[in-house]
Amino acid sequence: MLQVTGGSLEESKEALAIAETDARLFCTVGVHPTRCKEFDESGDPEKHFQELLSLAKMGVEKGKVVAIGECGLDYDRLHFCSPDVQKKYFEKQFELAYLMKLPMFLHMRAATKDFCDIVERNKDRFSAGVAHSFTGSAEDRNKLLSFSNLYIGVNGCSLKTAENLDVVKGIPFERMMIETDSPYCEIKNTHAGVNFVKSSWPSKKREKYDQESIVKGRNEPCLVRQVLEVVAGCKGIADIDQLSRILYHNTCRVFFPHDLDSAADALLSGSHGTE
Repeated sequence: MLQVTGGSLEESKEALAIAETDARLFCTVGVHPTRCKEFDESGDPEKHFQELLSLAKMGVEKGKVVAIGECGLDYDRLHFCSPDVQKKYFEKQFELAYLMKLPMFLHMRAATKDFCDIVERNKDRFSAGVAHSFTGSAEDRNKLLSFSNLYIGVNGCSLKTAENLDVVKGIPFERMMIETDSPYCEIKNTHAGVNFVKSSWPSKKREKYDQESIVKGRNEPCLVRQVLEVVAGCKGIADIDQLSRILYHNTCRVFFPHDLDSAADALLSGSHGTE
């Protein structure tokens, strides 16, 4: 199952259109913190919100929209959008989650205090969520884990340094998800976690691409296997298949609750196999 992420109203429309092309694809509807100016620039922020809501309703009816987002705060790129505008429309999008009874796909960069303050005020307005592409400190991790309905998403950007690996070690399995954030955030040869990577795929330049290879320099969905390997390696887990079942179960719990029974069956069968 792959999730196509919406980062603006127009991108959310495109994400839904893409998701409709394949049964394995799903999507989100929301506005990224660096795009939040689009509410005011639309000339009618409430109408803009209603258009997002209508799109989310249509997507849910089609069985394709599984979360609100990507939304949150990004203080690393304030040249795109000021903190005040980000905070205003991050908080506004909890209303989308509340009205649609959907989880949230969240973004947090250099904004832990404001992010957690807003989540605290709205923690009863959304069922669950994931702070994806986490690169914060141990203190940031612990603040996120203090919210019982939040998970932490890990990808290549989460595994760059020895400090990153130490932080990831402290994320409980039952509160973790893994992702690629394709086409970015790959695990590079300079990353601290690369020594735990075991899987590889042949790659070719875009113009020479074929179905037996991945595009060179592009983080492909299949590379989520490498993220799994690094997480298992830095945590000292030998049974990588059991770990993958736990993380899959977490993902289903938040975004695909209708698949929880099959995920639980896989988890139980895996447990029996390791006894």
